Amino acid sequence: MIEIERKFLTKSANFESLAHSKYTIAQGYLNSDANRTVRIRIKNDKGYITVKGKSNDSGTSRFEWEKEIDFQEAEALLNLCEDYIISKTRYLIPVGSHHFEVDVFHGKNEGLVVAEVELQEEHEAFEKPEWLGEEVTGQLKYYNSYLSNHPFTTWK
Repeated sequence: MIEIERKFLTKSANFESLAHSKYTIAQGYLNSDANRTVRIRIKNDKGYITVKGKSNDSGTSRFEWEKEIDFQEAEALLNLCEDYIISKTRYLIPVGSHHFEVDVFHGKNEGLVVAEVELQEEHEAFEKPEWLGEEVTGQLKYYNSYLSNHPFTTWK
């Protein structure tokens, strides 16, 4: 499956009251190579393994495969992951005909808030809410796999 998404920073926390749901995520990387990442994620009480390929030149599209796995297995696999485990709260916010996923990071990535919108086509139009800030699509430093090895709180 090909994932097509665009990433943005946020200008304010005005999005929180607009969310129709939120959940907690802990995730780590068994492999954070830019050509192929292997991620373990616990979302509330469910475990997942995800493999992602290299992004295209614009940073909007890449191969993604995800499978639900046993929660205890996901917990055990998190112990094998590289460097820092990412902790975040994800808010799901409907905007027009799309949904934004807004991640508020905790721990070593405290202070970072990233919004993503998944698209059907790379150049698909979508409504941009007033709380949406600078676009960071394709900027590797905002990829979770990069943040797991180079946390936001260590940036200069």
